Amino acid sequence: MKFLSIVAALLIEQLYPVRQDNPVYGWFARYAATLDRHFNGGQYRHGVIAWALAVAPPVLATVAVSLLLARASPVLAWLWSVVVLYLTMGFRQFSHYFTETIQALQEDRIDKARELLAGWRGEPAGEFSPSAVARVSIELGLIGSHRHVFGPVACFIVLGPAGAVLYRLSAMLAEKWGMRQDPELGDFGRFAGRFFSGLDWVPSRLTAASFAIVGNFEDAVYCWRTQARSWAVESHGILLASGGGAIGVRLGDTLQQHGGMQFRPEMGTGDDADADYMRSTVGLIWRALVLWMFLVLIVTVAHSLG
Repeated sequence: MKFLSIVAALLIEQLYPVRQDNPVYGWFARYAATLDRHFNGGQYRHGVIAWALAVAPPVLATVAVSLLLARASPVLAWLWSVVVLYLTMGFRQFSHYFTETIQALQEDRIDKARELLAGWRGEPAGEFSPSAVARVSIELGLIGSHRHVFGPVACFIVLGPAGAVLYRLSAMLAEKWGMRQDPELGDFGRFAGRFFSGLDWVPSRLTAASFAIVGNFEDAVYCWRTQARSWAVESHGILLASGGGAIGVRLGDTLQQHGGMQFRPEMGTGDDADADYMRSTVGLIWRALVLWMFLVLIVTVAHSLG
């Protein structure tokens, strides 16, 4: 049933993409902002309480609905799993940026490519060269594929619909609270960041391993072992190092922005990024997804046969 749930959710999401400004995400963002205003006293325990109030009710409600529907009808329980996966994944939330940026670069519309990238990452990209645009787009694509597809699927396989909800909400709070660089906030967001880092420890490594298996395995593993820890967020470093090595492209490195230079460690290996390597990234992600679905299918069949 989990295999069919994932397939159905992926197909529906391709036809009717979940928008970032959809009502469910919007409601949770407003709820999180309310908790931030009322509980953010700059201390670690305040962050723990706010996180629990944000995450526990939706997760427990998902568990309750799953149990009730499982008792009522397996079909209803399956439909519930599809709905939850549809709302917690989101392949198209980043893929349209990726596709349009590839087209703009291939047509030498660098200003359009920069505009698309700036809208995607939420930061200016007016000083980026075509190679830098492609490089940062590949980085966002690799991380986005994990955050919006592989991560939720991994937690769904292990914990069911509640696992997918836990992953998505934890990721959102880690981004909203755990990654804010504001000394006045104190330790409020540290728990959100730590929890998601622990939750994502296994899924991020499974995703990186799948990139290596379906790409250049030797280079992916080498880059993973030698480069990943130098990235600011280790899970991102693992994904970028493995993904860059798997397709043979250099990621990370220095960026020119805000009138200065942003120095970043080098990830991956091989040539400079361009539109062709962006297409290779799309192929890598789809091959990794096919690998995951094949493994889930094998486990499902084995389980059904006893």
